[in-house]
Amino acid sequence: MADLRILVTADDFDLGAEAARLEAGADTGAVVTFTGRVRDVDGGLRHMEIEHYPGMTEVALTRIAEEAAARWSLAAVTIVHRHGRLAPGARIMMVGTASRHREAAFEAASFLMDYLKSRAPFWKKEVTAEGAEWVAAKDSDEDALDRWT
Repeated sequence: MADLRILVTADDFDLGAEAARLEAGADTGAVVTFTGRVRDVDGGLRHMEIEHYPGMTEVALTRIAEEAAARWSLAAVTIVHRHGRLAPGARIMMVGTASRHREAAFEAASFLMDYLKSRAPFWKKEVTAEGAEWVAAKDSDEDALDRWT
């Protein structure tokens, strides 16, 4: 069974420490990490607000991590996702996978990202000088799931 780390927090996280934790296994030949950050595409973003349902969110993320671990031979899976008010440039989330071989680590990380973008129970609101607007789901995020079915 893969070592699963699921953390939903308002606090920033240490990317180096999270990656080191994934590298700790003696059998680990590959570690893949992805870090998502708050983008200010038009230069007018004041901040982003991310909401979630405590308890339900952790269960959903654990299920996604368990499915990745079942599909690929993974030594470890890490999902860290922040909530609350985040400034442009702040880290939002991290996905990390560790396995004996790079292909499994890359594919599992990609799978996790596709599912997190479309299925994780987080709601994002962008706040600008003009007001606030909820971030709508993208068809491309839904379409990305097709390759995993």
